Amino acid sequence: MEYFPAPLEKLVEQFAKLPGIGGKSAQRLAFHVLGLPEAEAREFADAILDAKKSVTCCPVCQNFTAGGLCPICSSPKRDGSVICVVADPRDVAAMERSREFNGHYHVLHGVISPMNHVGPDDIAIKPLLERVAKGGVNEVIMATNPDTEGEATAMYIARLLKPFGVRVTRLAYGIPVGGHLEFADDATLVRALEGRQDL
Repeated sequence: MEYFPAPLEKLVEQFAKLPGIGGKSAQRLAFHVLGLPEAEAREFADAILDAKKSVTCCPVCQNFTAGGLCPICSSPKRDGSVICVVADPRDVAAMERSREFNGHYHVLHGVISPMNHVGPDDIAIKPLLERVAKGGVNEVIMATNPDTEGEATAMYIARLLKPFGVRVTRLAYGIPVGGHLEFADDATLVRALEGRQDL
């Protein structure tokens, strides 16, 4: 039995399809949208349609852009000899927040995950290999997540890059800043010991 009119039910269903949004949150969002003035609701809908229409992938790094090269690839201040490989455009934003990396990026738009039927051909590995093959790249930093899929993807790409003679590195793992040893799991402690540095 439906408690709400069909258009409202449909709106709730659409919000529920978003990642991390359950039934109650979807209902709350739908009611919020219904409570918006007509102009704001139209502005919200137009923003979705405009983003869907105008946001594309950068032809070089595959990051999101509003057409043409992204600001990072087009910046003469960035070091094009170092490429940081990430799984998702959100990871670029996370790396940029640190203000420590000054190279270029390559966004895979996923990771190899046989369980989810995602193979090497389903993510942007080929454009990365083409970039490296052109020359001028000295190091490729694998910055995929330290989980099973992220590790498998990093190892697979590292093997493909070996013939090009570029240095392939992996982000370090270990105890988070502000963390406590007593709460670290065994795998994290092992990685922290392996990645230790001189002081």
